[in-house]
Amino acid sequence: MSMTVKLLRVTQAEFEAYQKNSSLLGNRFYSDSETDSALIYLDKSWEGILFLLTGQGLKKNRHPMLKVFFSEQNVDDNMDLGYGPAEYLTAEEVKQLYAELSKITEEELTARFDPARMTELHIYPEIWDEEGILHYLLAFFNELLGFYRQAAANDQIVISGIL
Repeated sequence: MSMTVKLLRVTQAEFEAYQKNSSLLGNRFYSDSETDSALIYLDKSWEGILFLLTGQGLKKNRHPMLKVFFSEQNVDDNMDLGYGPAEYLTAEEVKQLYAELSKITEEELTARFDPARMTELHIYPEIWDEEGILHYLLAFFNELLGFYRQAAANDQIVISGIL
């Protein structure tokens, strides 16, 4: 089974509805991200991107950029999208995170790409020696950056989940 990440941009009212009934959120996460412009599918790139941002994998990572995917604030503690509950960032946290993300260049990320170290740390999905893999990560990072840009500009909450 693969571990993929989706992120969702929502208004405060939508967020409150999902807190009251998280099954609605689960249904939205499992909907087609191609038809839902507020939903972004990051495939299996998430831990690779996390490594490029922090120099670490998920395990024992306390870097502030971990919040890009994992805020440690659950929408509903009893919800399970497949690998645990959905997590969220408030609209203010989204703005702060985007301000930091927007300072990071592709050149910096490229310089941090270290396939040997990523393999040593068992960064999921452990395909870091494949040709074109850096392009894969950068393409998804740019989608992620655009997603956070939109969320910050529209005062939206970001909800993340591993499916």
